[in-house]
Amino acid sequence: MRRSVKTPLLLLILFVAALALAQGRDYFKIIVVDEETGRGVPLVELKTTSGVRYYTDSNGIVAFDEPGLLGQEVYFHVSSHGYEYPQDGLGNRGVALKVTGGGSAAIKIKRINIAERLYRVTGEGIYRDSILTGHPVPLKRPLLNGQVTGQDTVIVTPYRGKLYWFWGDTEKLSYPLGNLAVSGATSELPGSGGLDPGVGVDLTYFVNESGFSKAMCPINVLGLKWLEGLMTVKDETGTERLLARYASMKDLEYAYEWGLAIFNDEKEVFERLVRFDLHGPHRSAHPSRALVDGVEYYYLLPDLRVKADLESLKDLNAYEAFTPLRAGSRYDKAASRLDRDPKGRLRYGWKRGTDPIHEHEQRGLIAAGLMKPGESWFSLHDIETGKPVDASADSVFWNDFRKRWVMIGEKWGQVWYAEGDTPLGPWGYGRKVVTHDRYTFYNPTQHPFFDQEGGRVIYFEGTYSNTFSGNPDQTPRYDYNQMMYRLRLDDPRLFLPAPVYRVKGSDGAIRYLLREGVEAGNYWNGIEQAAFFALPPDRKSDGMIPIYAVTNSGGVILQRDSPNASASPLFYALPVATPAETAETIAGAWQCKLKGADGSALPFMLRMKLEGELVTGAADTGVITNGTFRQGRLAINVKNGEDTYTLTAAVRKQKLTGEWKQHNTGTGGTWEGEPADQAQQPSGSPAVVALYEYRNLKGSARLYSTRADLPVKTMKRSADPLCYVWKNPMPMLILDRKAKPLLKQK
Repeated sequence: MRRSVKTPLLLLILFVAALALAQGRDYFKIIVVDEETGRGVPLVELKTTSGVRYYTDSNGIVAFDEPGLLGQEVYFHVSSHGYEYPQDGLGNRGVALKVTGGGSAAIKIKRINIAERLYRVTGEGIYRDSILTGHPVPLKRPLLNGQVTGQDTVIVTPYRGKLYWFWGDTEKLSYPLGNLAVSGATSELPGSGGLDPGVGVDLTYFVNESGFSKAMCPINVLGLKWLEGLMTVKDETGTERLLARYASMKDLEYAYEWGLAIFNDEKEVFERLVRFDLHGPHRSAHPSRALVDGVEYYYLLPDLRVKADLESLKDLNAYEAFTPLRAGSRYDKAASRLDRDPKGRLRYGWKRGTDPIHEHEQRGLIAAGLMKPGESWFSLHDIETGKPVDASADSVFWNDFRKRWVMIGEKWGQVWYAEGDTPLGPWGYGRKVVTHDRYTFYNPTQHPFFDQEGGRVIYFEGTYSNTFSGNPDQTPRYDYNQMMYRLRLDDPRLFLPAPVYRVKGSDGAIRYLLREGVEAGNYWNGIEQAAFFALPPDRKSDGMIPIYAVTNSGGVILQRDSPNASASPLFYALPVATPAETAETIAGAWQCKLKGADGSALPFMLRMKLEGELVTGAADTGVITNGTFRQGRLAINVKNGEDTYTLTAAVRKQKLTGEWKQHNTGTGGTWEGEPADQAQQPSGSPAVVALYEYRNLKGSARLYSTRADLPVKTMKRSADPLCYVWKNPMPMLILDRKAKPLLKQK
C-alpha cells in the first residue's frame, strides 16, 4: 500500500494543534483558604461524587480540568487533616461549585489544628496547580528539584552562612529505588537572600552527573546510610567544620556500623572520621546547645550529651547518657543493673560509658519487674484530660519568648507541644497542636534559626507518610515528604501550667518558686519537689486569678489578695467558685451541638462575650447580631450568610440546654453546649485539683499541697482551698539542674 506524503504533514499539524490546545487550556481554579488567616491551605482533598480526588498544592490551589464537567454544578467533598468544613443536615461536608473554563472559586475551611500548615518542602509538583492556573509561586524550581519525588526525615543546621539540609532515603523519578546514602541541599538564610520561612524554602540540591540528588554519605559499608545529630565545631586550625553521627542500618533496630562523619567541603560529601563500637537502633536526634558549669555541650536528646568540641565528639567515652543504669553498665534485658539509692529509689543521672535506655527497653524492664511504670523520667500528660501521652521528645530547643525549653513530640501522626524548665523537662503537661487521620508525621523537628518575633513564632517540619500508620492509601505527591508548620506561642491554647517548686533555702525556710525565681536565687539544689503546676504570670487568661507570695519569718504565705499596689503575682490559678457563680458564667468558648427533628446533629463552636446583660460574639462562620443573658437564660440571634437562627437556652452547672429555630425555613429543634476549654473548669479535668494551705500549729510556717489529707500532725489544713491548680502528674522529679541555655542557639 502506497503511503501518502501528506500523512507526516497532517500528523505534524495535529500535534501542533494539540499542543496549542493543551497550553491554552482554561482550568477551573479552586483555592482553599484558612478561614482565620485567609492563607491557602495545602493538602486539602476535594473529591467528586464519582470518587475522583484532587489535592491542593502548597498555595492551596486545585487546577480542575474535567472536559465532561465544564458548565456543570459539581459537588466536592472537602476534607483535610486537622481542618474541617461545615457539615450539612445529612452529615456531608462539602460544597457545590459551578465549573467553568477559566473560572475560579474560593472555599474557606476551619482550622482545628493549633499549628498552621504552610507548605510542602520536598517532592515533585509542590506548586503544580499554581503553575497550571498562572498563580505566582515563591520557588525557583516549583515543579521538580533534584529529580526528587520523596524524602525521609530532615536534619538541618546553619553552616558557613547557609542552611545545610540532609535527608534519609530519597525517592527519584526514574526508578522505585533512589538514593539510600543520604541526600543534601543548601538554602540561603532568611534576611541573607533566603525566603521568609512563612513563604517557603528554596533548596539547591547536591546532585550527581544525571541531575539526581547525589549520595552524601558514600561510606563503604553494608546497609542504608542515615545521618543524625548534625553539629558544627571548630577544628584544630579554628575552621568551622560540619559533623554528624552516621549509621549503616540493617533495619530500624540493628546497625552494621555507627560512627562520626565530617563534611568534605571540596568534595561535598561526608567522610568517616571515626568508627564507634555500637550496633544499636537509629534515633533522629536534633542537637541543641546548652552550658553545663560554663562548658558548652551538645544535647542529642532525649538522653545523650557531649562537650561541643571536636575531640570530645570523636571520643565515644566522652559521651554521657541520662540513664538509670549503674555507671559503666550496659542494657542487658532482665539482667540489667539499675542504680538505686539505699531507700530503693531509682537514680537517673548523666553517666559516661553507660547505655541510655530507650522507650521499648524501658517497657521491657517494667515487664521484667525491674522498673515501676512511674519510674520513667519522660512523663507527659494531656492538659485537657490529664491522661499520659505516649509521645517522644523528638525536638527540644530553648525559646527566648517563653524563657523555657520547648519540646515538639509525635506519636502516630499526632504532634504535641510542651515546655520544660531544663532540657530534660520536667514535661508535665502538653497540648496537641497537629493531628493526622491514619497518617504518620514522624521525626518532627523545630527550626530555631527560623524563629520570629523573638521566639513568639516558631516553625517545625516532619515526614508525612503512611508508613507505620496501617493506612494503605498514599496521598499523591505528598506522601513520604516533608511538611512545614508554624506555631504562635502567644496562642492562649498554649498557655500551659508550669511547675511551682517547693524549695528549702539554706536558712531552712520554705519557698514556692517558678523557674524564674529558682534561677534568680540559685535555688536549684534546694528544690524538694514540684508541689503543683500553675500558670506563670505572663500567661494570664480569662477566668484566672492572681496568687501572691508574701514572706514571713517561717517562709512564704500564698494569698489571693495583693500585698501592695506594685506587687506582681507568683502565678495564676483557677478560682474557687460557688455553684451560683459557676452557673452564671457564659463568657468564653462553648462546644455546641444543634439537633434536628430528623435526628441529625450539627456540631459548632460558640464564642461569647458578656457585658452586663448584653451578649456578643460569633458561632463558627456566623455572627451574634443581638443577644441577652438574664437570670440564667440565654437568648441570641445568629446571622450565618442569608440564614438567621434564634437560640435560647438555660444555663445550669456549666451546661447550655435549649431550643433553636431558623427564620427562613421555620425549621427548628434542640441544642446543647458545654465549655470548650474544660481545663478552665475545676470539674472539667481530673488534672485540676484544689490547693490547700497547711498552717503550723506552733509557728508561722505554711505548707501548700494538693492533698486534702497530708499526714502532718503539727499542721492544720484550711477548711476551704486557696484556689484550683494542676496536680503534679510525675511520680519522679527529673531536672537537669546544671544546664543553662545559650542566649543564642547556634
